[in-house]
Amino acid sequence: MSIALVWFRNDLRLDDNPALQAALHAGLSPVPIYIHAPEEEGDWPPGAASDAWRQRSLAALDAELRSRGSRLRCFRGPSAPMLQKLAAATGAVAVFWNRRYEPAIVERDGRIKRELRRLDLRVESSNGSLLIEPWEVKTRTGDPYRVFTPFWRAARESLRLPDECPAPSRLPEVSVELQELPLAALALAPRVPWDNGFWREWSPGERGAVAALDAFVRKAADRYTESRDRPDLRGTSRLSPHLHFGEIAPWRAMRILLESRSPAGIDEVGGRVHTTAGVESFVRELGWREFAYHVLQHFPHTPDRNFNARFDAFRWSSPPEAVVGAWRRGRTGVPIVDAGMRELWATGWMHNRVRMIVASLLTKNLRVHWSVGARWFWDTLVDADLANNTLGWQWVAGTGVDATPYFRIFNPVAQAQKFDPQGQYITCWLPELARLPPALRHAPWLDQEALKTNAPGYPSRPVVDLVSSRVSALEAYRQLERE
Repeated sequence: MSIALVWFRNDLRLDDNPALQAALHAGLSPVPIYIHAPEEEGDWPPGAASDAWRQRSLAALDAELRSRGSRLRCFRGPSAPMLQKLAAATGAVAVFWNRRYEPAIVERDGRIKRELRRLDLRVESSNGSLLIEPWEVKTRTGDPYRVFTPFWRAARESLRLPDECPAPSRLPEVSVELQELPLAALALAPRVPWDNGFWREWSPGERGAVAALDAFVRKAADRYTESRDRPDLRGTSRLSPHLHFGEIAPWRAMRILLESRSPAGIDEVGGRVHTTAGVESFVRELGWREFAYHVLQHFPHTPDRNFNARFDAFRWSSPPEAVVGAWRRGRTGVPIVDAGMRELWATGWMHNRVRMIVASLLTKNLRVHWSVGARWFWDTLVDADLANNTLGWQWVAGTGVDATPYFRIFNPVAQAQKFDPQGQYITCWLPELARLPPALRHAPWLDQEALKTNAPGYPSRPVVDLVSSRVSALEAYRQLERE
C-alpha cells in the first residue's frame, strides 16, 4: 500500500480529522508526523503556556495512535525541506494536512504546497478547525463583514454540520526508519515546572476535550446564558484550549450539545441549523470564534496594527514599567483585576468576563496600547489563539471591528459587584482578602483601617484612580475625534 504523510499541526485529534480521513479514503497508509518550526510563525511564535499544553497534547495524540498500531513521529523544521526529505525517505505519494489561518502560516503553507506539487506529490489541505471557512461568508456586495451580528446571521443561513467521522479502530503500521526526535527533544515543556498548577485544572488531549464537553453538557449548559458571565461559578465550557489545539472539532461540540437537548435530533431545514433556546447563547459564542477568523482572514494586519486606522493617532500613555508590571502580577490594588491576572498565572486561563475587565483597565484607565496586553496574554494563555486574542483586545480597546464604543469603560468595581457579588472569585485568587466583609472585597481601599488590619500585604490603593482616569480617557478619545 502506498504511503501518505499526514502532517499534524493544530488538529491534535483522530476523531473528525479531515486530513487523516482523506489519506485513508485515498487508500493510502498514513504516516503521522509533527514538525516543530515556531520560527515560521512570523511575529507570533507560540508562547510558553501554549508550548506547555502542546507537549502534553502531542503525547496524548501519540498514545492514541499507538493504541491503533501507529505512532506520531516528531521532527524539527524548517517545514518545507523536512516534508520533502520525509516524502523521499518514505516513498510517500501524497501529503495531507488541515488548514491554519494565521497570516504567516497561510503564506508558508501556500509555498509548501506549490513546492511539493512540483515534485509530483499529491497535496491536499482541509478545513479541520472551523464551522465555516473564513472566505465563505460575504455581504451582498461581496465584502467581508465588520460587525458580528449580520455575519453570524449570514453564517447560520448556510451552516450545515458535517457528519461525525470516528477515528479508525486500527491504522496501518508503516515500518520505515526515519531520523525522528523524541518528543522531549522539542523542549516544549518548561525546564522549571511553573506549569504544575495548570494540570490540576486541565487534561490536554482528545480525551480531555471530550471529558470537558461532557461535563459542560451535564452540569452547565442549561444555565449557560445566566452563568457564563459569573467567574465565581463554573458556568462556562472551558473548551477554548481544546478547540485551539484541535483536540475536538467545533462541529462535533456543537452537534453533541444540540442533540443532548433535542431528543429528536438536530432539525435541519433548508440548510439552516436550528437550536433550542437553552444552547443558543453557547452556539453564538462559537460564532464569535468564527467571526474572529473571518476578520483575521480579510484583515491580516490586525494582530499588529489597529483595524481602525484613526487610532493610529491616539495618544496612548507610557506609565512606568512598575505599573504595567503590577498589572501583569496581579498587584494593581483592584481586586477583580488582580484575581484575574493571578488566575491566569496559576492556571493558564482566565474567565472571559474578567478578560474584558482587565483589558479595559490596561487600555482605558491606564491607556496602555492594547498590543502590550495582547502579547502578555499570548505568552501566558493556554488557549492563546491569534484570531481570538486580536479580536478581543481590539474590541475592548475600541480600535477593532465591531468594537465596544470608546466611551464604554468598564468600572471594575461595578463589574465585580454584579458578576462576583460575594467576592468568592476574588478571594479564591486573593486569599489575603478573605477576612474582609464581602462588600469591601470589591473596593478594599474604601476602608483603609479594615484593609490594613485584615490584609496588610495587599496594595493600599489602586495603581490608578478609577474616576479621574476614566475622565482623562474620555477626553483623549474626544480629542481624537476633533483632530
